Amino acid sequence: MQELTGISTVKTEEVEHHLWKKAFKIYNDTVQLLVLTEVGPRILFFGFLGEENEFHEIPEHSGKRGDRTFRVYGGHRLWVSPEIARTYYPDNLSVVVKRQDDGFVFTAPPETMPPGTGLQKEIEIKLAETGAQVTITHRIRNIGREPTEMAPWALSVMAGGGKAILPLPPRAPMSSDRLLPEGVLALWSYTDLADPRWKIGTKYMQLHQTSNCAGIFKEQMGGIFNSSGWGAYFRRGHLFIKKAKVEKNTRYPDFGCNFEVYTDTHSLELETLGPLRKLNPGETGEHIERWWLFKNIESGDSESWVDSIILPAVERAG
Repeated sequence: MQELTGISTVKTEEVEHHLWKKAFKIYNDTVQLLVLTEVGPRILFFGFLGEENEFHEIPEHSGKRGDRTFRVYGGHRLWVSPEIARTYYPDNLSVVVKRQDDGFVFTAPPETMPPGTGLQKEIEIKLAETGAQVTITHRIRNIGREPTEMAPWALSVMAGGGKAILPLPPRAPMSSDRLLPEGVLALWSYTDLADPRWKIGTKYMQLHQTSNCAGIFKEQMGGIFNSSGWGAYFRRGHLFIKKAKVEKNTRYPDFGCNFEVYTDTHSLELETLGPLRKLNPGETGEHIERWWLFKNIESGDSESWVDSIILPAVERAG
């Protein structure tokens, strides 16, 4: 691979990772990302320098590529919503890496393998010169001959043992100017709000990940319209925060969800979605997330803990 240099304190190098022969390492003085180039676009690793991955990896998928089998792999991926057959088009071919401005673009081949989707995906990564902020731009291009309705869907598969935190709409007493609903909570067939992994309070919704679930279903999923535009994952004193622009007066997938969470016995997914749009041939849909990572975060579980510990970190993230 061509060596890409010249971004101040941001450095890059090609490395091996487990059974992957080629992974693209992007790092500064605080954090590192590993982006797969043999498959993708896929950010497999995000974490502090010298510390463990905040993302979940699937060891049995490591190094496997080039066939028609969809594999989760782990890490952060770009999907297409609504969730139908084309969502599971395998991202297991090599990507093209290109430097662009102060970032790096990872572009997958056109999705033409039969039956094909008529789409092409890419992810652009911009790491701050110092600190733990990353901007991820997700793009889906319609390379087909017909318009299609879709929404970009960005999924971060977090390592197990933590919990996701999403803010709920502000609460207020009933009044003549508060007669309409303030938000949406989408449920899946396997969503069980009696499952102890859920903690739904007045201000926040939390979903815990555990390998020993006591509920009816191993999997749990829920979605909301999140007017605050942020979600977080807390694990072992580390706090991962992602933010996405909230576009009002638009139509989002899944009954109007722009943030979703999913968990099973291995990991937890913290997900954002862009609005649904008609994508004409030649057009590109774009969805931007901004990430932050904090350490030495005090553990807790109550809403007052979120207010006093988590929310100030969200506000510091900007």
